[in-house]
Amino acid sequence: MAVAVDIYMDFAKRKARPAYTVLKNRRLKYIDFPFLFIVLSLLCLGLISLYSASSIYAAHEGMNSLFYAKRQAIWMLLGLGAAALLTRIDLEKTRVFVKPAVILTLVLLTITLFMPPVAHVRRWIPLGFMKLQTSEFAKIILALYLADFFDRTHSHIASEWKPLLAPLAVMGAMLVLIALAPDLGTPTLMFGAALLVFFSAGVRLKHILAPIAAVIPIFIIELLRHPYRIARLKTFLSPWSDASGAGYQLAQSLLAVGSGGWTGKGLGASQIKLMYLPKPHTDFIFSVVAEEMGLLGSLLIVLLFLALLIKGVRIARNAQTLYTTLAALGLTLMISLQAFFNIAMTIGLLPTKGIPLPFFSYGGSSILATMISVGIILNVSAHRNQVG
Repeated sequence: MAVAVDIYMDFAKRKARPAYTVLKNRRLKYIDFPFLFIVLSLLCLGLISLYSASSIYAAHEGMNSLFYAKRQAIWMLLGLGAAALLTRIDLEKTRVFVKPAVILTLVLLTITLFMPPVAHVRRWIPLGFMKLQTSEFAKIILALYLADFFDRTHSHIASEWKPLLAPLAVMGAMLVLIALAPDLGTPTLMFGAALLVFFSAGVRLKHILAPIAAVIPIFIIELLRHPYRIARLKTFLSPWSDASGAGYQLAQSLLAVGSGGWTGKGLGASQIKLMYLPKPHTDFIFSVVAEEMGLLGSLLIVLLFLALLIKGVRIARNAQTLYTTLAALGLTLMISLQAFFNIAMTIGLLPTKGIPLPFFSYGGSSILATMISVGIILNVSAHRNQVG
C-alpha cells in the first residue's frame, strides 16, 4: 500500500506540460538498457519454452516440430523491428492519431464480432497471413487514449467527475465489445490497469470506486448468462471435484507445476505436453515451463516480470511530460498484470481465462502488440536524462 501511495503522490502532483510539447534532447543512448535486457531475456526464454511446449503437439498435428517455434520467431523479429522504429519517433507529435485510433479500434472490435467463430468465440479477424486478435491492440490504444485525456484535463479531474465520463465511455465501449466475443478475462485485465492509471493521474478515490460498483452487477449478470463460466468458477474453487471434466485443464496444470520440484525435469522432459493438455503452447505454457524448470526456473520468470514492472514504473516516473508518464505506466501495467494474471490462473489462484503469457504464449497478435508497447516504453525512457 505504501508503494501505491508513493506512486500516486509522485504522478498526481506532476505538473502537466502543454499538449504536444516538443521533446528535446532525445538520444537513443538514453534508452533504459536494463529494461531492454529484461525484455530480451523474456523473449529468449519464451522462444525456448515455446519450442519445448509445441514440438510434440506440432508433430501430432502432422507438422514439422519447429512449425510453431519458427512462426513465433518471425513474429518476434517483426516485433523487435516495430519496437526499434517506435523508439525513434516523437510521441508527442503522434497524439493527433490517438482519437482516430480509438475509432478504428472500436470499428475493428465490432467487425470481429461478425467473424467466423473459433472454438465458439469470435476474437480474431482472419487476414490470411495471420489471425488479428483486435483486443491485443485495444490495450495499447486504451493506454494511449487515457494518457492523452488526463494530460489535457489534469487541472479538472481532481475536483470534478463530469470530465471522467468521456474516458469511462470509451473504456466501457471497448470492454463491452471485447466481452461480447465472449471474453471476460481481457476486459477484466484492461479495466484493472485503466483504474490504476486513473489513480496515478490524480482521480479521486470515490470517483474510481463508482465505476467499480457499476461493473460488479454487470459482471455477475455475464457470469450467470453463460453456464460454462459458472463451471469454471466451480472448477476454480474445487478443481479436483471434476478433474476429468470441467476441471481437467487446471488439474493437469497443477499436477505439472507440482511435479517440477525445485529444479524441474529438464528442458524437453515435460509430460503434460504429451497431449495431456490441449494446446500446451498457448495459455497454459507456464505449466510446461514450471514442470521443466521447476520452482527456481519459475521464480526466475516471475522475477523478470516483476523487474519489468519496476523498471517500467521508474521510466514512467522519470518521463518529461504527463502524457508520456501515463502512457509508459499504462503499457507497463498492461504487460505485467497480464503476466501475473496468466501465472495465477495456471497455478489455480484465479479462474481459468484465455489470457496469454506475454513473450511466451504462441500468437502473432500477442507478441506484436507486446513489442509495440515495449517500443513506446523504451521511447519514453530515451528522454529521461537531458543534457545541455
